[in-house]
Amino acid sequence: MNTKLFEGELVRLSAPSSDKDAEIFASWSRDSEFLRMLDDEPAQPWSVKKIKEEIDEGPKPDGFPFLIRTLADDRLIGFVGLFGIRWTHGDAWVGIGIGDRQYWGKGYGTDAMRVILRYAFTELNLHRVSLFLFEYNARALRSYEKAGFVVEGRLRQATQREGQRRDDLCMGILREEWEKSVKRKT
Repeated sequence: MNTKLFEGELVRLSAPSSDKDAEIFASWSRDSEFLRMLDDEPAQPWSVKKIKEEIDEGPKPDGFPFLIRTLADDRLIGFVGLFGIRWTHGDAWVGIGIGDRQYWGKGYGTDAMRVILRYAFTELNLHRVSLFLFEYNARALRSYEKAGFVVEGRLRQATQREGQRRDDLCMGILREEWEKSVKRKT
């Protein structure tokens, strides 16, 4: 039995705390590149008050949100969560964001994704996990592929950024694919 369900090699997942974490989230929202990689909504700063309200509201019945903290110094660097869970079918969507730029491209997001997938498949007994990303987010695409996701589809010209139409990609991973990747790693 895994006694470190929420720990990876570089990160651990933790519960959100509105008092401690809202200021950090708000600072990330001032980074328009981060916002444009995260969501297709127009970029706009988040208020500390609004973030606190969302954290205090708690998770939705079909979601499991976590914060990403470094193992080395317990620094908050991002968030990851499962949402839109359809229990009857055993599937969910995953979302992730590494807000602290100094941790981009260094394996922290991949490690966090591996931890949330372990949680999805071993704790929640899900069958598949899916995600969307923008084709222009090459760093995320590489990270998701390292975690075992495969491209399953493309929404052509679905997103417009700075006057250009871009494709969105849909990726997924099945439980048996995740199990094989875990066995290869050990």
